[in-house]
Amino acid sequence: MTPRTERQPQMSVEEFEQLERHAPETVWLEFINGKVQVKSVPDGNHSEIYMWLLERCMQLRPDLRLHPERGLRTEAYRRGRARADGVLVPKGSLKGRGEWAEADGVLMAVEITSHDSDTNRRDRVEKPDGYAAAGIPVYLLIDRDECAVVVFNQPEGGRYRHEEKLPFGATVRLPEPVNITLDTEPLKEFAD
Repeated sequence: MTPRTERQPQMSVEEFEQLERHAPETVWLEFINGKVQVKSVPDGNHSEIYMWLLERCMQLRPDLRLHPERGLRTEAYRRGRARADGVLVPKGSLKGRGEWAEADGVLMAVEITSHDSDTNRRDRVEKPDGYAAAGIPVYLLIDRDECAVVVFNQPEGGRYRHEEKLPFGATVRLPEPVNITLDTEPLKEFAD
């Protein structure tokens, strides 16, 4: 079997970016592990969870900004293109950056699971690896199917060395450089 890193991509990154530029506004595309993937458009509970996290970040770290649906260059050699549900960055650090920005300066990537058939592979397997390979210090997965929050950190060699999974309702500490503590009790309301 050919290792994952040696598989031939469906197309070049440049071809993907051209395809993505011409996709209808109702379709969000990503390029993960050399394959084009369609990202689900968020439902209401997904949006409410994002707003909850945005409010917490603004209250606890006013020096940072949580930007929605941000395109990032990920994976080894930045050959992937992931559209994170949110990226936490220092205020003003996205100024002048294009649609698919380098991940340098991103403190945390956020994904909120959708109820689709690709969630397990995309959000729980491929994106952690892509974000770790890009050197993003923290990956926060809000997993509605599992009613859990998963914090990944300590990226090294294309993987996160540390992963902590806690149920909705637990107090979750997002490690440095994020340094935020979240009371996740409100997430129980949006588990459906």
